[in-house]
Amino acid sequence: MARYHIETYGCTSNRGESRQIESALRDAGHYPVDGPEAADVAIMNTCTVVEKTERNMLRRAKELESETADLIITGCMALAQGEEFREEDVDAQILHWDDVPAAVTNGECPNPGPGTDPVLDGVVGILPIARGCLSNCSYCITKFATGRVDSPPVEENVEKARALVHAGAKELRITGQDTGVYGWDEGDRKLPELLDRICTEIDGDFRVRLGMANPGGIHGIREELVEAFDRHEQLYNFIHLPVQSGSDTVLEDMRRQHRVEKFLEIVETFDSTLDYWTLSTDFIVGFPTETEEDHAQSMALFREVRPEKVNVTRFSKRPGTDAAEMKGLGGTVKKERSKEMSELKREVVAEAYESMIGETRRVMAVREGTGDSVKCRDEAYRQIIVRDATERGIEPGDFLDVEVTSHQTVYAFGEPV
Repeated sequence: MARYHIETYGCTSNRGESRQIESALRDAGHYPVDGPEAADVAIMNTCTVVEKTERNMLRRAKELESETADLIITGCMALAQGEEFREEDVDAQILHWDDVPAAVTNGECPNPGPGTDPVLDGVVGILPIARGCLSNCSYCITKFATGRVDSPPVEENVEKARALVHAGAKELRITGQDTGVYGWDEGDRKLPELLDRICTEIDGDFRVRLGMANPGGIHGIREELVEAFDRHEQLYNFIHLPVQSGSDTVLEDMRRQHRVEKFLEIVETFDSTLDYWTLSTDFIVGFPTETEEDHAQSMALFREVRPEKVNVTRFSKRPGTDAAEMKGLGGTVKKERSKEMSELKREVVAEAYESMIGETRRVMAVREGTGDSVKCRDEAYRQIIVRDATERGIEPGDFLDVEVTSHQTVYAFGEPV
């Protein structure tokens, strides 16, 4: 778990985005501290309303860079003028609001908190289906807090899902340290059964998003799982498979339970069954044993699978982990590799959203956005923003058809049709 410090500048919308970031961080087991000096990561939610504000943002970013171990910059200036921070040589990750919580984890499995109780947040129902994992990654500290996987019965999770839908949830987010190994502690692979039963036994118009599943756990059930995606329209055609590296040598040093070939076999299985789906993955750059050739292999894998959602994280040491004892790479090396991969990420993600322009998609409004807008998700969980929501009578939980009109790299804009 990470200690975080967050600073918010600008309008009410920015403050709302910061609240959502903090909510997601707390759900993942992270906790706030007073001041950047005590934090593992500082988050700066920026404003860019006037030139004086821009100068203040750059000044404060430089201060935070020197005061904390890791800096993430998000918000309006990050999105509109992220290059200014790079030109000033600010050592930070420049991220969209939605990508901040995942980046804080340093590639670790998420930690949804002390139990597996469901949470209703607006029209989003968060359902942790199990606690713990079966991995022993050399860089992960979360495993010390959560232990081995402990899976409640399928029936119990179905009832929790039903209660969330009856309470108003329109989007169910299935979460866990590793959803792919749900049921393994009982000697059975129960994830496909759970998804089937949620989609067939619960009345209501809702959608289901499957949370992070390590490739090592998913590989053995990939065909059964993709059949469930193909069979149930409630399931977003979206899967989060954190590969972490394109080098088998690094994956071995990370003690990941998969190799690149297994990851590719899962991707190929989904490609051969689903016409339209989203691959989400994670890469850790700058792991202590990562060579230039290892990094090149990660870049090559990225180009091959072209994931539409990517978390690029610079390796940082977590106390008590085996990787913390390894001789690390210099900050400049990690920064350069992170920059190279982040630039490729922007290119690939922008290409995916560019390809949607002119298409009509069925979406669900999930959350209020900045200004008078709503954030919507289509069947593959791609984000489409619809503006003038109040005037159009659109609220979170509504379903509508939209024509994609433009994009802003990591999301698209749509007009109701």
